Parts: sequence; structure tokens; C-alpha cells
Amino acid sequence: MSNIKFTNQISNLLNMNAENETARIILFLRKTLKKTGLKHVVIGWSGGIDSTVSLYLLSKAIPEKNIHVLHLPHSTTYIDELSDLNISIPSQNTHEISIRNGVDDVWRTIKSIDSHNDKQTNLEQVRLGNIMARIRMIVLFDYAKRINGLVCGTENRSEYLLGYFTRYGDEASDIEPIQHLYKTQVYQLARYLKIPKRIIDRQPTANLWKGQTDERDFGFTYKEADEVLSLYVDKKIPLKDIEKKGYTQTKKIIERLIDNAFKHKVPYKIFSI
Repeated sequence: MSNIKFTNQISNLLNMNAENETARIILFLRKTLKKTGLKHVVIGWSGGIDSTVSLYLLSKAIPEKNIHVLHLPHSTTYIDELSDLNISIPSQNTHEISIRNGVDDVWRTIKSIDSHNDKQTNLEQVRLGNIMARIRMIVLFDYAKRINGLVCGTENRSEYLLGYFTRYGDEASDIEPIQHLYKTQVYQLARYLKIPKRIIDRQPTANLWKGQTDERDFGFTYKEADEVLSLYVDKKIPLKDIEKKGYTQTKKIIERLIDNAFKHKVPYKIFSI
């Protein structure tokens, strides 16, 4: 699918009370911080909807002076849009740090052991994207150590179930405010929180390479994936019965779910503690 148009329409299947859900997440954030005894939180803000929704929720849960925002671009930067958000993070708590040099250095070192016959362009893109995600986490966790705070993740349930994350990279965090919400539900929350329209309308992307988007990687839309996953995972409806409801990408979605299930099981161990 070369020209996939994102839709954030909410079906009845995934509809929720955004006000109640916001209150529930705020309470969760406050309780978690109280339990840990920590006051500060650092979040990696990409300019996308997941990190923006997570940032808005943080700003409603704790004092903005205790929130630290790191924008960690490799190429495309959205730092100018941070000032347009309806939140007031102190300027000394917001930082833009380019990861390009760090990524390039690691990539150059790793490539030195590659065979000259390796011509797997797509695999190279994935490898490079993984390095970006892991370097971002190095920066975030180091910053959290410096301020004695927690790292706030920005993963949603769709990404989690589909395995659309880098192990020990963007899935690494101390607290996850929206991991229980499907992508289409995150959009519903975004509209309730009055997040700027240009962020809501922006194509979902991990910004791993030029032209990269989530849905182009998948070959299906978040809307169909979310509904299929909700039926299959949450409601335990068999694949064939879901296909009968008219979801044409059901098999592809479930195959990705199954293929990436190992990401939730590693590292494999001889015994469990």
C-alpha cells in the first residue's frame, strides 16, 4: 500500500469516555510518583500525537516545574512547535539534543564488521532505526538519573501488541500513561485535551528515515488494526469470524501480532523468580 491515508475515526467498538479516562490516568500518574517518592519526570517529545498526549497528561498530574522535556531529533525537528502547546514547561527544563552524531558514530563502528556483499537496504534502515531509538533511551535515562526522576514512556496499545517498537529502545521506560489505549483512542483523548490540530493531522511516524510512516510499514491502517486487535485480543473472537465482519487485513494484522509476540517474552530464562 503506497498511499495510505490515516483516519482517526473512532468506532463504537473503541469509543470511551475521554473525561473519565483522563482523570484515571492523572490519578495513576500521581499515585505512581507518590509510591516511588520521586517528583520529577522526563519525557522524550517527538512532536507526534503519542508524546504530546502523554505530555499533556503529565502537565495535569504534576507541577509543570517538575516536568522535563527532551526533543531528540536525528533529522526533522519540531522544537518550535513546543511553545505552541497549551502548557508552560520552564525553559530550563526543555532541551533539544540532536542524536545525529551519536547515531552516525555507532553506525560507522558497527558497519566496519559488515560484509561488503551485504546489500539489504531495508534491513539497514531497520538497524539504523533501532540505533536511533536506543540512543534516545540512553539520553533519557541518563537525564533521569541526573534529576533523580522517572522516564515517561509514550507507547500505545496498538504499537505494543503489534510489536512496533525497538527492544531496549523506545519501549524502555519507568511509567507508561497511554500503553493501555489503542492508537484511535489516543486520538480521541487528543481531541478532548485540545491538542493542536496540526499534531493530530500529522502522519504517525517514528521519524526513523525519510518518508517513513507507521501505516506504510504495516501495510494497513491503525483504524482497522485497532478494531481487529480489540476483537481478537480483548474479546477473544476467532480470526475467521472477524474476517466475516469485513476486515480485509485481519490475517495480516494477526500474523504480525503473533510474529512479534516474542518481544514481550525476552529474555528467555531457565527459571522465573
